[in-house]
Amino acid sequence: MVKRAYKYRFYPSPEQAGQLNRTFGCVRLVYNRALEARTRAWAVDRRRTTYVQSSGWLTGWKRTDDLAFLNEVSSVPLQQTLRHLQAGFVAFWDKRARYPRFKSKRKSRASAEYTRSAFRWRDGRLTLAKMNSPLDIVWSRPLPAGAEPSTVTVSRDAAGRWFVSILVEDPTVAPLPPVAAEVGVDAGITSLLTLSRSMPGVSDEQGKVANPRYGQADRRKLAKAQRNLARKQKGSANRAKARLKVARIHARIADRRRDHLHKLTTRLVRETQTVAIEDLSVRNMLRNRRLARVISDAAWSQFRSMLEYKAQWYGREVIPVDRWYPSSKTCSTCGRINTTLALNTRVWTCPGCATEHDRDINAATNILAAGLAER
Repeated sequence: MVKRAYKYRFYPSPEQAGQLNRTFGCVRLVYNRALEARTRAWAVDRRRTTYVQSSGWLTGWKRTDDLAFLNEVSSVPLQQTLRHLQAGFVAFWDKRARYPRFKSKRKSRASAEYTRSAFRWRDGRLTLAKMNSPLDIVWSRPLPAGAEPSTVTVSRDAAGRWFVSILVEDPTVAPLPPVAAEVGVDAGITSLLTLSRSMPGVSDEQGKVANPRYGQADRRKLAKAQRNLARKQKGSANRAKARLKVARIHARIADRRRDHLHKLTTRLVRETQTVAIEDLSVRNMLRNRRLARVISDAAWSQFRSMLEYKAQWYGREVIPVDRWYPSSKTCSTCGRINTTLALNTRVWTCPGCATEHDRDINAATNILAAGLAER
Protein backbone atom coordinates (compact mmCIF):
# COMPACT_ATOMS: atom_id res chain seq x y z
CA MET A 1 0.00 0.00 0.00
CA VAL A 2 1.42 3.38 -1.07
CA LYS A 3 0.87 6.54 0.92
CA ARG A 4 0.00 9.40 -1.39
CA ALA A 5 -0.74 13.07 -0.77
CA TYR A 6 -3.62 14.77 -2.57
CA LYS A 7 -3.33 18.54 -2.67
CA TYR A 8 -6.36 20.82 -2.95
CA ARG A 9 -7.02 24.51 -2.81
CA PHE A 10 -9.42 25.83 -0.18
CA TYR A 11 -10.94 29.16 0.81
CA PRO A 12 -10.93 29.82 4.58
CA SER A 13 -13.37 32.08 6.36
CA PRO A 14 -11.89 35.16 8.09
CA GLU A 15 -11.99 33.32 11.43
CA GLN A 16 -10.28 30.25 9.97
CA ALA A 17 -7.65 32.37 8.23
CA GLY A 18 -6.89 34.17 11.48
CA GLN A 19 -6.56 30.91 13.39
CA LEU A 20 -4.31 29.38 10.74
CA ASN A 21 -2.10 32.48 10.54
CA ARG A 22 -1.65 32.34 14.33
CA THR A 23 -0.79 28.66 14.03
CA PHE A 24 1.81 29.36 11.33
CA GLY A 25 3.42 32.00 13.54
CA CYS A 26 3.49 29.72 16.58
CA VAL A 27 4.95 26.85 14.54
CA ARG A 28 7.73 29.10 13.28
CA LEU A 29 8.40 30.44 16.79
CA VAL A 30 8.62 26.99 18.38
CA TYR A 31 10.90 25.71 15.61
CA ASN A 32 13.29 28.67 15.92
CA ARG A 33 13.38 28.55 19.74
CA ALA A 34 14.04 24.81 19.74
CA LEU A 35 16.78 25.20 17.14
CA GLU A 36 18.39 27.98 19.14
CA ALA A 37 18.24 25.94 22.36
CA ARG A 38 19.67 22.82 20.73
CA THR A 39 22.47 24.81 19.09
CA ARG A 40 23.34 26.48 22.40
CA ALA A 41 23.36 23.14 24.23
CA TRP A 42 25.93 21.79 21.81
CA ALA A 43 28.04 24.97 21.63
CA VAL A 44 28.24 25.40 25.43
CA ASP A 45 28.02 21.89 26.90
CA ARG A 46 28.82 19.72 23.86
CA ARG A 47 25.55 17.97 24.58
CA ARG A 48 23.23 16.53 21.96
CA THR A 49 19.54 16.98 22.63
CA THR A 50 16.62 14.94 21.32
CA TYR A 51 13.01 15.43 20.36
CA VAL A 52 11.87 14.30 23.83
CA GLN A 53 13.91 17.04 25.51
CA SER A 54 12.67 19.72 23.08
CA SER A 55 9.11 18.58 23.73
CA GLY A 56 9.74 19.17 27.44
CA TRP A 57 10.97 22.67 26.64
CA LEU A 58 7.73 23.35 24.77
CA THR A 59 5.71 22.39 27.84
CA GLY A 60 7.74 24.84 29.92
CA TRP A 61 7.36 27.62 27.36
CA LYS A 62 3.59 27.31 27.43
CA ARG A 63 3.59 27.92 31.18
CA THR A 64 5.41 31.25 30.93
CA ASP A 65 3.56 34.56 30.67
CA ASP A 66 5.45 35.62 27.53
CA LEU A 67 4.56 32.49 25.56
CA ALA A 68 1.16 31.66 27.02
CA PHE A 69 -0.38 32.44 23.61
CA LEU A 70 0.97 29.08 22.39
CA ASN A 71 -2.00 27.50 24.16
CA GLU A 72 -4.40 29.30 21.79
CA VAL A 73 -3.48 27.03 18.86
CA SER A 74 -3.54 23.26 18.49
CA SER A 75 -0.60 21.55 20.18
CA VAL A 76 -0.21 18.96 17.40
CA PRO A 77 1.38 21.27 14.77
CA LEU A 78 3.81 22.49 17.45
CA GLN A 79 4.84 18.93 18.26
CA GLN A 80 5.11 18.09 14.56
CA THR A 81 7.51 20.97 13.91
CA LEU A 82 9.76 19.60 16.67
CA ARG A 83 9.71 16.23 14.92
CA HIS A 84 10.65 17.92 11.66
CA LEU A 85 13.54 19.64 13.43
CA GLN A 86 14.70 16.29 14.79
CA ALA A 87 14.56 14.83 11.27
CA GLY A 88 16.66 17.77 10.06
CA PHE A 89 19.32 17.07 12.69
CA VAL A 90 19.36 13.36 11.83
CA ALA A 91 19.90 14.22 8.16
CA PHE A 92 22.72 16.59 9.17
CA TRP A 93 24.42 13.97 11.37
CA ASP A 94 24.19 11.46 8.50
CA LYS A 95 25.77 14.08 6.18
CA ARG A 96 22.72 14.10 3.91
CA ALA A 97 21.85 17.77 4.47
CA ARG A 98 23.14 21.03 5.82
CA TYR A 99 22.71 22.21 9.41
CA PRO A 100 19.07 23.22 10.09
CA ARG A 101 18.40 26.90 9.51
CA PHE A 102 16.04 29.33 11.20
CA LYS A 103 12.65 29.96 9.61
CA SER A 104 12.08 33.46 8.28
CA LYS A 105 8.71 35.16 8.56
CA ARG A 106 9.02 36.54 5.03
CA LYS A 107 10.78 33.76 3.15
CA SER A 108 9.92 30.45 4.82
CA ARG A 109 6.92 28.35 3.81
CA ALA A 110 3.88 28.99 6.01
CA SER A 111 2.54 25.55 6.89
CA ALA A 112 1.21 23.44 9.74
CA GLU A 113 0.87 19.67 9.96
CA TYR A 114 -2.06 17.99 11.73
CA THR A 115 -2.07 14.30 12.64
CA ARG A 116 -5.19 12.16 13.10
CA SER A 117 -5.89 13.41 16.62
CA ALA A 118 -6.06 17.04 15.49
CA PHE A 119 -8.73 16.94 12.79
CA ARG A 120 -12.13 15.40 12.12
CA TRP A 121 -12.93 13.68 8.83
CA ARG A 122 -16.61 12.97 8.41
CA ASP A 123 -18.67 12.48 5.23
CA GLY A 124 -15.94 14.02 3.08
CA ARG A 125 -15.69 17.15 5.22
CA LEU A 126 -12.48 18.18 7.00
CA THR A 127 -12.53 20.12 10.27
CA LEU A 128 -9.27 21.10 11.98
CA ALA A 129 -8.68 21.40 15.72
CA LYS A 130 -9.73 24.70 17.31
CA MET A 131 -12.22 25.29 14.46
CA ASN A 132 -16.00 25.07 14.54
CA SER A 133 -16.66 24.63 10.81
CA PRO A 134 -15.12 22.48 8.06
CA LEU A 135 -12.76 23.86 5.44
CA ASP A 136 -14.24 25.00 2.13
CA ILE A 137 -12.17 22.70 -0.09
CA VAL A 138 -12.34 22.71 -3.89
CA TRP A 139 -12.37 18.98 -4.70
CA SER A 140 -10.62 19.13 -8.07
CA ARG A 141 -10.31 15.33 -8.02
CA PRO A 142 -11.78 12.72 -5.68
CA LEU A 143 -9.87 10.89 -3.00
CA PRO A 144 -9.60 7.10 -3.41
CA ALA A 145 -12.78 5.28 -2.41
CA GLY A 146 -12.87 4.65 1.34
CA ALA A 147 -9.69 6.64 1.98
CA GLU A 148 -9.08 7.80 5.55
CA PRO A 149 -6.62 10.69 5.94
CA SER A 150 -3.72 10.04 8.29
CA THR A 151 -2.06 13.46 8.07
CA VAL A 152 -3.27 16.88 6.90
CA THR A 153 -0.90 19.72 6.01
CA VAL A 154 -2.28 23.24 5.58
CA SER A 155 -0.15 25.85 3.81
CA ARG A 156 -0.30 29.35 2.35
CA ASP A 157 1.95 30.39 -0.52
CA ALA A 158 3.45 33.79 -1.26
CA ALA A 159 0.60 34.57 -3.66
CA GLY A 160 -1.91 34.29 -0.81
CA ARG A 161 -3.40 30.98 -1.96
CA TRP A 162 -4.41 28.38 0.64
CA PHE A 163 -3.77 24.67 0.13
CA VAL A 164 -4.49 21.51 2.07
CA SER A 165 -2.50 18.33 1.44
CA ILE A 166 -4.26 15.13 2.56
CA LEU A 167 -2.12 12.02 3.07
CA VAL A 168 -3.96 8.73 2.47
CA GLU A 169 -3.19 5.12 1.62
CA ASP A 170 -3.88 4.81 -2.10
CA PRO A 171 -4.77 1.28 -3.31
CA THR A 172 -4.89 2.45 -6.94
CA VAL A 173 -1.09 2.80 -7.10
CA ALA A 174 0.26 -0.59 -8.19
CA PRO A 175 3.14 -1.84 -10.38
CA LEU A 176 2.41 -1.58 -14.09
CA PRO A 177 2.81 -4.55 -16.46
CA PRO A 178 6.46 -4.91 -17.53
CA VAL A 179 7.46 -3.52 -20.93
CA ALA A 180 10.61 -4.03 -22.98
CA ALA A 181 11.29 -0.36 -23.73
CA GLU A 182 14.43 1.28 -22.30
CA VAL A 183 15.51 4.89 -22.76
CA GLY A 184 18.46 7.12 -21.98
CA VAL A 185 17.80 10.77 -21.08
CA ASP A 186 20.18 13.67 -21.63
CA ALA A 187 19.10 16.90 -19.94
CA GLY A 188 19.68 20.13 -21.82
CA ILE A 189 18.71 23.74 -22.30
CA THR A 190 17.90 24.13 -25.99
CA SER A 191 15.88 20.92 -25.70
CA LEU A 192 14.60 20.15 -22.22
CA LEU A 193 15.41 16.45 -22.71
CA THR A 194 16.91 14.36 -25.46
CA LEU A 195 15.90 10.70 -25.52
CA SER A 196 17.90 7.85 -26.96
CA ARG A 197 14.88 6.91 -29.05
CA SER A 198 11.84 8.73 -30.33
CA MET A 199 8.61 8.45 -28.30
CA PRO A 200 5.43 9.64 -30.08
CA GLY A 201 3.54 12.15 -27.99
CA VAL A 202 6.63 12.86 -25.86
CA SER A 203 9.40 13.88 -28.25
CA ASP A 204 9.88 14.71 -31.92
CA GLU A 205 11.23 12.27 -34.50
CA GLN A 206 14.79 12.82 -33.27
CA GLY A 207 13.86 12.09 -29.66
CA LYS A 208 14.06 15.72 -28.48
CA VAL A 209 11.59 17.18 -25.98
CA ALA A 210 11.04 20.90 -26.47
CA ASN A 211 11.92 23.22 -23.61
CA PRO A 212 8.81 25.35 -22.88
CA ARG A 213 10.87 27.95 -20.92
CA TYR A 214 7.97 29.17 -18.83
CA GLY A 215 10.19 31.61 -16.94
CA GLN A 216 11.34 33.28 -20.14
CA ALA A 217 7.78 33.48 -21.47
CA ASP A 218 6.71 35.66 -18.51
CA ARG A 219 10.06 37.40 -18.09
CA ARG A 220 8.91 40.82 -19.29
CA LYS A 221 5.78 40.73 -17.19
CA LEU A 222 7.80 39.69 -14.14
CA ALA A 223 10.44 42.37 -14.69
CA LYS A 224 7.77 45.06 -14.96
CA ALA A 225 6.09 43.88 -11.75
CA GLN A 226 9.42 43.80 -9.91
CA ARG A 227 10.30 47.35 -11.03
CA ASN A 228 6.89 48.47 -9.83
CA LEU A 229 7.53 46.78 -6.48
CA ALA A 230 10.94 48.46 -6.11
CA ARG A 231 9.36 51.91 -6.42
CA LYS A 232 6.91 51.37 -3.56
CA GLN A 233 7.63 52.61 -0.07
CA LYS A 234 8.54 49.86 2.38
CA GLY A 235 5.75 49.01 4.79
CA SER A 236 3.03 50.65 2.68
CA ALA A 237 -0.19 49.01 1.51
CA ASN A 238 0.74 49.65 -2.11
CA ARG A 239 3.97 47.74 -1.62
CA ALA A 240 2.02 44.78 -0.24
CA LYS A 241 -0.21 44.83 -3.34
CA ALA A 242 2.80 45.04 -5.66
CA ARG A 243 4.51 42.18 -3.83
CA LEU A 244 1.40 40.06 -4.29
CA LYS A 245 1.44 40.71 -8.04
CA VAL A 246 5.05 39.53 -8.26
CA ALA A 247 4.23 36.42 -6.23
CA ARG A 248 1.31 35.57 -8.49
CA ILE A 249 3.51 35.70 -11.59
CA HIS A 250 6.05 33.44 -9.92
CA ALA A 251 3.24 31.07 -8.91
CA ARG A 252 1.91 30.95 -12.46
CA ILE A 253 5.37 30.06 -13.79
CA ALA A 254 5.90 27.37 -11.16
CA ASP A 255 2.44 25.86 -11.68
CA ARG A 256 2.86 25.57 -15.44
CA ARG A 257 6.35 24.10 -15.09
CA ARG A 258 5.18 21.55 -12.50
CA ASP A 259 2.22 20.52 -14.62
CA HIS A 260 4.44 19.98 -17.66
CA LEU A 261 6.96 17.90 -15.69
CA HIS A 262 4.20 15.77 -14.15
CA LYS A 263 2.80 14.92 -17.58
CA LEU A 264 6.25 14.23 -19.00
CA THR A 265 7.47 11.98 -16.17
CA THR A 266 4.19 10.06 -16.02
CA ARG A 267 4.41 9.33 -19.74
CA LEU A 268 8.03 8.18 -19.46
CA VAL A 269 7.28 5.89 -16.52
CA ARG A 270 4.23 4.34 -18.17
CA GLU A 271 5.88 3.59 -21.51
CA THR A 272 9.41 2.53 -20.47
CA GLN A 273 10.74 -0.10 -18.08
CA THR A 274 14.18 1.42 -17.53
CA VAL A 275 15.25 5.07 -17.63
CA ALA A 276 18.95 6.01 -17.47
CA ILE A 277 19.76 9.62 -16.51
CA GLU A 278 22.84 11.67 -15.70
CA ASP A 279 23.63 12.18 -12.02
CA LEU A 280 23.96 15.95 -12.39
CA SER A 281 25.02 18.26 -9.55
CA VAL A 282 22.54 21.03 -10.29
CA ARG A 283 23.56 23.05 -7.23
CA ASN A 284 27.12 23.37 -8.53
CA MET A 285 25.92 24.13 -12.05
CA LEU A 286 23.85 27.03 -10.75
CA ARG A 287 27.07 28.80 -9.78
CA ASN A 288 27.53 29.61 -13.45
CA ARG A 289 25.93 33.06 -13.55
CA ARG A 290 25.41 32.93 -17.32
CA LEU A 291 23.38 29.73 -17.20
CA ALA A 292 21.83 29.84 -13.73
CA ARG A 293 18.53 31.33 -14.90
CA VAL A 294 17.91 28.86 -17.75
CA ILE A 295 19.03 25.90 -15.62
CA SER A 296 16.59 26.89 -12.89
CA ASP A 297 13.84 27.31 -15.47
CA ALA A 298 14.50 23.79 -16.78
CA ALA A 299 14.04 22.32 -13.25
CA TRP A 300 16.22 19.25 -13.77
CA SER A 301 16.20 18.35 -10.06
CA GLN A 302 12.40 18.46 -9.93
CA PHE A 303 12.22 16.28 -13.04
CA ARG A 304 14.49 13.66 -11.50
CA SER A 305 12.62 13.68 -8.18
CA MET A 306 9.28 13.11 -9.91
CA LEU A 307 10.72 10.42 -12.14
CA GLU A 308 12.23 8.48 -9.23
CA TYR A 309 9.20 8.38 -6.96
CA LYS A 310 6.84 7.50 -9.81
CA ALA A 311 9.20 4.72 -10.94
CA GLN A 312 9.17 3.37 -7.39
CA TRP A 313 5.36 3.45 -7.34
CA TYR A 314 4.86 1.67 -10.64
CA GLY A 315 7.69 -0.87 -10.56
CA ARG A 316 10.04 0.85 -13.00
CA GLU A 317 13.80 1.42 -12.75
CA VAL A 318 15.75 4.69 -12.83
CA ILE A 319 19.53 4.30 -13.20
CA PRO A 320 21.75 7.35 -12.52
CA VAL A 321 24.96 7.48 -14.54
CA ASP A 322 28.18 9.00 -13.22
CA ARG A 323 28.22 12.74 -13.95
CA TRP A 324 31.87 12.53 -15.10
CA TYR A 325 31.12 9.96 -17.78
CA PRO A 326 31.99 11.62 -21.16
CA SER A 327 28.65 10.82 -22.77
CA SER A 328 28.81 13.69 -25.28
CA LYS A 329 32.41 13.05 -26.37
CA THR A 330 32.17 9.27 -26.73
CA CYS A 331 31.18 7.86 -30.12
CA SER A 332 28.17 5.60 -29.60
CA THR A 333 29.20 3.55 -32.64
CA CYS A 334 32.88 2.73 -32.08
CA GLY A 335 33.47 3.98 -28.52
CA ARG A 336 36.23 6.44 -29.36
CA ILE A 337 36.44 9.56 -27.16
CA ASN A 338 36.77 12.87 -29.01
CA THR A 339 38.77 14.94 -26.51
CA THR A 340 38.76 18.02 -28.77
CA LEU A 341 34.98 18.38 -28.86
CA ALA A 342 33.99 21.94 -27.91
CA LEU A 343 30.87 22.76 -25.90
CA ASN A 344 29.31 24.82 -28.69
CA THR A 345 29.67 22.03 -31.25
CA ARG A 346 26.24 20.47 -31.66
CA VAL A 347 27.02 18.10 -34.56
CA TRP A 348 30.35 16.29 -34.94
CA THR A 349 31.94 13.49 -36.95
CA CYS A 350 33.82 10.70 -35.23
CA PRO A 351 37.48 10.69 -36.39
CA GLY A 352 37.59 6.93 -35.91
CA CYS A 353 34.56 5.58 -37.80
CA ALA A 354 33.43 8.76 -39.63
CA THR A 355 29.92 8.54 -38.11
CA GLU A 356 28.12 11.87 -37.87
CA HIS A 357 26.52 12.47 -34.48
CA ASP A 358 24.02 14.89 -33.05
CA ARG A 359 25.68 15.79 -29.76
CA ASP A 360 22.58 15.34 -27.57
CA ILE A 361 21.25 12.18 -29.24
CA ASN A 362 24.70 10.60 -29.04
CA ALA A 363 24.90 11.52 -25.33
CA ALA A 364 21.47 9.99 -24.61
CA THR A 365 22.47 6.77 -26.41
CA ASN A 366 25.69 6.54 -24.39
CA ILE A 367 23.85 7.25 -21.12
CA LEU A 368 21.50 4.35 -21.77
CA ALA A 369 24.40 2.03 -22.59
CA ALA A 370 26.32 3.11 -19.47
CA GLY A 371 23.24 2.70 -17.29
CA LEU A 372 22.55 -0.81 -18.53
CA ALA A 373 26.21 -1.71 -18.04
CA GLU A 374 26.15 -0.45 -14.43
CA ARG A 375 22.95 -2.38 -13.73
